[in-house]
Amino acid sequence: MAKASLPPKDLPELDPRFSRTLRVPVGGDRGASHEWHYLDNRDALAERGIPVTGTILAVHGNPTWSYLWRRLVAGSVDTAQAGAPAWRVIAVDQLDMGFSERVSGTGGAHRTLAQRVRDLAAFTDELGIEGPVVTLGHDWGGVVSLGWAVDHPDLLAGVLLLNTAVHHPDGVPIPAPLRLAGARGMLSASTVRSTAFLDTTLALASPALAPAVKDAYRAPYRTARRRHGIGGFVADIPVGPGHESFAELERISAGVAALTVPALFLWGPRDPIFVDRYLDDLIGRMPHADVHRFEGAGHLLAEDRPYQETVLTWLDDNADRLTHADVSSPEDGHGEEAGEGQEEASFTPLWRRLDDRREDDDAAVIDMATGAGRAPRRVSWRRLDDRVRRIASGLTRIGVRPGDRVSLLVPPGPTLTAVVYACLRIGAVVVVADAGLGVRGLTRAVRGARPDFLIGETRGLAAARALGWPGVRIAAEGLSAPVRAALGVSHSLGEVAALGDPDEILPAPGPRDTAAILFTSGSTGPAKGVVYTHAQLSALRDVLAAHFDIAADTGLVTGFAPFALLGPALGTRSVTPDMDVSSPRTLTAAAVAAAVRASDARIVFLSPAAILNVVATAGELTAGDREALGGVQTFLSTGAPIGRSLLESSGELMPNATAHTPYGMTECLLLTDITLDGIRSAATEPDDGVCVGTPIGSNRVLVSALDHDGRATGSPHAGPGVLGEIVVSARHLKTGYDRLWATDRAAERDTPRTRSPDERWHRTGDVGHLDDRGRLWVEGRLPHVIVTATGPVAPVGAEQDIETVPAVRRAAIVGIGPRGLQQVVAIVETVPPSARAALAGPELAAEIRASTPLPLAAVLVVPRLPTDIRHNSKIDRSRLARWAEGILAGRKPTAP
Repeated sequence: MAKASLPPKDLPELDPRFSRTLRVPVGGDRGASHEWHYLDNRDALAERGIPVTGTILAVHGNPTWSYLWRRLVAGSVDTAQAGAPAWRVIAVDQLDMGFSERVSGTGGAHRTLAQRVRDLAAFTDELGIEGPVVTLGHDWGGVVSLGWAVDHPDLLAGVLLLNTAVHHPDGVPIPAPLRLAGARGMLSASTVRSTAFLDTTLALASPALAPAVKDAYRAPYRTARRRHGIGGFVADIPVGPGHESFAELERISAGVAALTVPALFLWGPRDPIFVDRYLDDLIGRMPHADVHRFEGAGHLLAEDRPYQETVLTWLDDNADRLTHADVSSPEDGHGEEAGEGQEEASFTPLWRRLDDRREDDDAAVIDMATGAGRAPRRVSWRRLDDRVRRIASGLTRIGVRPGDRVSLLVPPGPTLTAVVYACLRIGAVVVVADAGLGVRGLTRAVRGARPDFLIGETRGLAAARALGWPGVRIAAEGLSAPVRAALGVSHSLGEVAALGDPDEILPAPGPRDTAAILFTSGSTGPAKGVVYTHAQLSALRDVLAAHFDIAADTGLVTGFAPFALLGPALGTRSVTPDMDVSSPRTLTAAAVAAAVRASDARIVFLSPAAILNVVATAGELTAGDREALGGVQTFLSTGAPIGRSLLESSGELMPNATAHTPYGMTECLLLTDITLDGIRSAATEPDDGVCVGTPIGSNRVLVSALDHDGRATGSPHAGPGVLGEIVVSARHLKTGYDRLWATDRAAERDTPRTRSPDERWHRTGDVGHLDDRGRLWVEGRLPHVIVTATGPVAPVGAEQDIETVPAVRRAAIVGIGPRGLQQVVAIVETVPPSARAALAGPELAAEIRASTPLPLAAVLVVPRLPTDIRHNSKIDRSRLARWAEGILAGRKPTAP
């Protein structure tokens, strides 16, 4: 048999000083032994005089080896030198794998799962590992590490996992790549006699592995004899109850469900083998685990992303819980958080107004999108409440349970309103992703949220079927039997309601239960699922009602989807105008007037993109339309800050309304507010950015100053005139992001610490400053800050300066070149529009340069600036920067 050996000394990123070998007795016989290769950073820590906090026991899968963990082995030493808790990392090569001894022979025998778990226990016994131990595993090494964890409760302090599985559902084939590799006649050919299985695995990395890294993974598997363990691992996959390793897998999976130690699951969702259903299963077994899905990463997550940074941060954050058994976790229920009792006492659920008005025949919801020539559809409070109760009861009877996720692919209107409130009443979690995300964005969002049920109209159901979106499918409308079968529909919403009993008493969720997952716009990266509790949604309702004085007879026209569902919660009638909600630019002035007239609404909510087209189509208004709009008392532009001129133009359509432009985001929909008069006042003062006013109610706003490198490193404070990242707190601030632990951690980094649920903080990613009157000025997004040789520059102030040039309709400022030496480039839409992208003419360029104190390296014109996919209002500066850099490098000018 091939004995253990040390890897070559020239493998990239692997310090040969970490390599060790250890001879481990087999069973109780001291005469028989196997030799292991492993990586260990203990000596490196000792050389630096760094005491060890605990041990990470890292186990690779198939067909990798301990090289997979090289960055964590080294990174633990580096972070410990910087003052973080020091973790000894021991990364083993399993027997028959990597540079450990080959012990199984070549006659078809392989090591079973139970043997591998015993192997690992023998190794740690011989090495004399002491607690606390945190296990770390990937692929089938994840199962082996969990087997060790279950068997060593006295040493175990925590669990770390990358893509793996401990259970496979009955009746579901194992993933296709494994079926192919394990097929009769293919197993040896693809795993042992050739490098096909190894090559296929390495090809899963995204981005592709460097040739030297690929070669490092191949180093222990140069010959068929040394690849026998790869085939053995595939042969040992427990495909059913008759497999010899099935019982051991069942034992481990049951043991995992009993673990209460801190845990972190890191996941690459593009993995074709360990797909998201395996993550769902692991979360079901350890619901207290922290989870982070690295969007775009796949099976080789440890190569695709700097996972070690997340691991080491998590270990640092949880050091007390991992090293002291008597420290209670936030999820274990010991002790009541400050303010929790007050939260329970003051909580009024969103559906309370429906209860209050259930005998009322006045209109609650009005649907204007009923088709040409058809009257608006009016749904009374009585009818809405009855529908909500029937659907809620019916959903429970088809198996929807508290905590189940229900994805909604239904446009705003009476149906969506009824379904949302029905789900909330029974504690189901509403998952809402805007159709404006596009097919790819929606697919990523729905798959990431992993809904248990999906309710949609035909178009959404067709997409769900074609793209493999998860969830039991419920049709929002009646469908023929062939269509139902083709779409995989199990029920219609009408059938669900018919099953329900409106008088059934259903258990209600509590204020801290999760109520909704609302996806961000995706304008600054992949859309993120923002988690809200019932208490937070109720707090949003309350701050909205108080600030804008909304009463039962107020009436709302909501051309902005997030607020379209709040009418019933506020106890007032609401109407969505006739428009395509996924394309705000389809809203016309006449449609707004018709909605106001139909509802006698005194408040109008619109998004900036919708306002652009409303103003552009104002010439189509009749005298009756203008009379209806004259009755509006409050007008709000929500979704993104808008300029004074656009707000004034929309104000002219509603001459008796006070115009507001609140500032907020999906994570906290209302933070500050400013009126048109406030904007006019701010315009007389020499300040950069868009003034969005002062905090609403008890909301708080601080600023974390940018350093010379453009990073928000300053302690959040309320001092005036300091450019930095905007940090906010509010009772209706989100709980966190769904399955994005690292993103949550970054959003809460260095914010004021508190245990009160009423005082949570969030780094917004926006940059700006406070003035000496406490008003907030937004100057752009943190990723769009230009870092020049003289320091950071926010884009919005210079863009506003440039937009004073008569020939400029809109402007964007971007930086090109290396960070710290970036040059500033202006890109503009002109009036009239330019026919093509090009360098600006000499006269226009000179006028633009004269308008701003910033030195401009270039001025470019484009027919239209690219905007984000939801609001059609936020300029995509990152895309523009990449485009401009290419153009100025000599690429042929095309539209960005």
